[in-house]
Amino acid sequence: MRYWEDFELGHVETYGAYHVSEAEIIAFAEEYDPLPFHVDPLAAKDSPYGALTAPGLLTCSIFMRMLVDNVLKQSASMGSPGCDSVRFNKPVFAGDTLSVRQEIVATRVLESRPEMGLVKNRFEVLNQSGEVVCEIASAGLFGRRAASEAAS
Repeated sequence: MRYWEDFELGHVETYGAYHVSEAEIIAFAEEYDPLPFHVDPLAAKDSPYGALTAPGLLTCSIFMRMLVDNVLKQSASMGSPGCDSVRFNKPVFAGDTLSVRQEIVATRVLESRPEMGLVKNRFEVLNQSGEVVCEIASAGLFGRRAASEAAS
């Protein structure tokens, strides 16, 4: 179990390997972002991207899945106050394999809730070539080890 104290300022880790399929892109896009370059492979060939691309929110959803599976499930996660920024740098194509690079850029104990701490992160979603396709700046709240031990 990782507590707030276990998230060290400056620590960088890379995790995940998520293969993005054409079927997944189309299904997500048909439901939430039905632009031609997300739902129609033929129309996408004539788009500025030249091929079917994943909606940005699908990329964010895939990122979140990798974060949960590789960090949050094994931590004293207490949610998030939100994202400061999300930037889509390159398109995500069917067949891409995505991973996440996480850098801890700030940590502090909450004055109003000392049983938890805040961890600010800079995330990069990478494709199989190591190119940054998406950048996310966000914070997470985590229980503190001392608070957990006091409760037991």
